[in-house]
Amino acid sequence: MKKITVLGVTGSIGVQTVDVVYHNPNDYMIVGMSAGHNISKLEEIIEKIPVQVVCVIEKNDAEILAKKYPYIRFVYGQAGLIEIATLSDVEIVLNAIVGFAGLIPTIEAIRHHKDIALANKETLVVAGHIITKLVKEYQVRLLPVDSEHSAIFQSLQGNQNNKIKRILLTASGGSFRDKTREELVGVSVKEALNHPNWSMGAKITIDSATLFNKGLEVMEAKWLFDVDYDKIEVLIHPESILHSAVEFEDTSIIGQMGMPDMRLPIQYALTYPLRKPLIKGESLDLTKMGQLTFKKPDFKRFRALKLAYDAGIKGGSMPCVLNGANEEANLAFRNGQIEFLDIERLVEEAMNAHDWIENPSVQQLLDIDRWARDYVIKKIGESHADNN
Repeated sequence: MKKITVLGVTGSIGVQTVDVVYHNPNDYMIVGMSAGHNISKLEEIIEKIPVQVVCVIEKNDAEILAKKYPYIRFVYGQAGLIEIATLSDVEIVLNAIVGFAGLIPTIEAIRHHKDIALANKETLVVAGHIITKLVKEYQVRLLPVDSEHSAIFQSLQGNQNNKIKRILLTASGGSFRDKTREELVGVSVKEALNHPNWSMGAKITIDSATLFNKGLEVMEAKWLFDVDYDKIEVLIHPESILHSAVEFEDTSIIGQMGMPDMRLPIQYALTYPLRKPLIKGESLDLTKMGQLTFKKPDFKRFRALKLAYDAGIKGGSMPCVLNGANEEANLAFRNGQIEFLDIERLVEEAMNAHDWIENPSVQQLLDIDRWARDYVIKKIGESHADNN
């Protein structure tokens, strides 16, 4: 039985991980899990499956839960997060935390020789130069959970010794994929959250609408598969059936297809290198698909994707700036403080204002992330002051 810690258990990936574990009780056991402020969802989960240690953000929540569930040990805050990521009997940590907050627990888990099933793409976006070295140093496995990176990883099985010509990273295009930039003026949060294919959390759904999510995935792919940016090609694929593919030097393209179901890449990361039946998984019937379509994204239309490529190619501290500024701008849009197109503008302004560092340390990354967030918050405040 494989023992697991799940970071971010109440989010979309976390909930689906619980579903995989629930339907395979003889194969997996969640020893530790973490949650943010969605305490009601957390309680649903801990009443559904057994768990030994739970981390929450607030001390007060931990104390209340400890009285209600005396058979579970509750911890809290950053220290608690690190504790459950480094539990002695845990073999693999599935990191489904959204955003920069997933970095430190990933680093500590690796240092304690835990394999990492990574759904927290920001870990590699901001600190790929650090994480990849640690993975080699501590000889652990870094297994992708994002559907696109899992598809690439699966396509490489049996082909590890063959040189990659290019990676074809597919994108649904998000909720606004058919709109022009002019049509994006004034779009609502509700419209942006209406993703046509996938059920995801609010932050990632907005990132999908801007295509910042795909930009982060481009940077993640660079570090996961050790390829240059000119070998990573994004394709808009509205049907979300080909989850990504790899072209090798002989022009052969190998990809992974299936219905949009995040439980498949989650389960594959947990069972690798084996495959197991996916309980209640829907088989893909190509005869019912009609056709699969692909097109190149327009960088002028999808400005966020161009910014991500620019940040990745620049490297160093720039991806951290892009990520931190985007997280704050994304939140501001969801809170009704800015317009949809302001997200890209604020990120670009932060990138232009940043004093670049070539090889930032972990502490420098923490400082840069804070700077980028503060920069966006300040700009939004100045804009509101000018309008009053």
